[in-house]
Amino acid sequence: MPISAVIFDIGGVLERVGDPDAELGAKWRARLGMDHAAFAGAMRRVDPDLRAQTGQMSEARYRERCAAELGLSQPQAGEFMADMWDWYCGELDEELMDFAASLRPAVRTAIVSNSADGARREEIARYAFDAFFDPIIYSHEVGLAKPDPAIFELTCARMGLDPARAVFVDDVPGHVAAARALGMHAIVHRSNRRTIAAVSAALAD
Repeated sequence: MPISAVIFDIGGVLERVGDPDAELGAKWRARLGMDHAAFAGAMRRVDPDLRAQTGQMSEARYRERCAAELGLSQPQAGEFMADMWDWYCGELDEELMDFAASLRPAVRTAIVSNSADGARREEIARYAFDAFFDPIIYSHEVGLAKPDPAIFELTCARMGLDPARAVFVDDVPGHVAAARALGMHAIVHRSNRRTIAAVSAALAD
């Protein structure tokens, strides 16, 4: 069955995302006078059950929780969230983005991303993903998160295609395994060279 769609993850694939401890934690530990253990514990308590990923915690509530756990003033909470989004959105992987754009219009391109309230606003503003991918499935908007097979089923349903006609690219092996179990051609992203070669090979079959 020929491939008609390639579906990408965002963080760690289309975006290069750094270590949050180095890029976010170090700055705020120093600013707040907190050691590593105290800061890490506070951040774990903000959303221990990852409710934000499935839309059960709004961006405003997440900000409130960060402020409470870290002892932030309201101005500090705004600065912290701005820094968090800078880390979250990382840096666009231009080589992989160019490859994804080159697939159109012969092949449809889409996104499936575990996310949180505010992600669409931040990522579309920075990288205009909506000009290159349709649909863009954010976990917090649909109430489903990878590796739940239902999020892949939903994506295929919205695209009107059989899973066997889609390639899925993600940097998390468990997410790839879940997509593969559903019948999708799934690729673990480790480098652009390997991913581009693997997607190209799948399209050539």
